[in-house]
This record gives sequence, C-alpha cells and structure tokens, in this order.
Amino acid sequence: MALSDCKIITLPKIVDPRGNLTVAEQSKEVPFDIARVYWTYDIPSGERRGGHAHRTCEEVIIAASGSFDVTLDDGCGNRQVYHLRHPWQGLYVGTGIWRTLEDFSTGAVCLVLASEMFDEQEYIYDYDELRALAAQK
Repeated sequence: MALSDCKIITLPKIVDPRGNLTVAEQSKEVPFDIARVYWTYDIPSGERRGGHAHRTCEEVIIAASGSFDVTLDDGCGNRQVYHLRHPWQGLYVGTGIWRTLEDFSTGAVCLVLASEMFDEQEYIYDYDELRALAAQK
C-alpha cells in the first residue's frame, strides 16, 4: 500500500448538549471489517508506541482523548506526520506502512480499530525488512 492511501477519516459527530457521540461502522466510515479493537493509555511522558508495520492488517487510529502524533513511513524514504486530537477523526493506515506514535498529551487515549485478530507473525518489527519488502514492489 502507498503512503498516499493513508488518510484522515472524518467520523460522524452527533452533537448533543448532554455530550457528543461519534460512531465508526465497519465497511462504512471504516474501510474494512473490524476484527479487533484495542487502546493504549497512561503513556509516560516521552514514550513512543508503535515502531512496526503490518503485513495484512489495516488500522484506523483515533485520539479518543487528548492528542498525539503519528509518523507514517512507507520504507522508501517517504514520511508523513499526522497530529491526532479530535475523537471524531481517525487515521487510516494500510498494510506495509511503518507507524510511530509519540508526543502524547497527559491523559491521551489511543483507540485502534484493526482488520485482523492479533498475530505476532503478521507484524514487521525490523525497519530494514520493511525497506526490503518496499523495494520489491
């Protein structure tokens, strides 16, 4: 997948004086069937998350609370940084894209919708391996 295929998705925001509501429906706003949902929180100041790519898993990354930066890298020298701060927006990240999450605000919650169940073999943790795979395309 190309870095240009990664993009911000605006999710429906239902404004209500009692509190707002946002939904994410598979194969509608989210361009895949959702197989797994996970979130990270209580991230210490200065820490990074991510540091990997996926062979087959697609994801939508959402700042459910607070804010953080997501740096995407296609392994060919192309990078893009996204600052996520709105719970009604998600960042679609396709396969073969390295992601690093950092600069978490206090109380940030990163919510991820994933197209695949967890499988350790599906992850690419070695950046040089990603570069070699990207060069084959």
